[in-house]
Amino acid sequence: MFGSLGFTELILILMIVLIIFGAGKLPQLGEGIGKAIKGFKKSVHEADAIEAEAQAAAQQATAPQAVTAASTQNATLNQAAGAAAQPVPRS
Repeated sequence: MFGSLGFTELILILMIVLIIFGAGKLPQLGEGIGKAIKGFKKSVHEADAIEAEAQAAAQQATAPQAVTAASTQNATLNQAAGAAAQPVPRS
């Protein structure tokens, strides 16, 4: 991440930050950045868990529908086969 930045560049950036924010604000700034990173990581993990739960629920919901569709199709085929097997009355 900081491969192109050397030690002197990092010290220079730290000095500029000290001048802009002051020594008293640095702990608050670090705490805010830390909380933001922690919250981001937490939301990413929660999103993964929610996505996994949604996929599991979708699979459970489609399985009964597939069984119902198959049984409905079988019932329709059985009715059609039964109607074809009955003799037609002649007059």
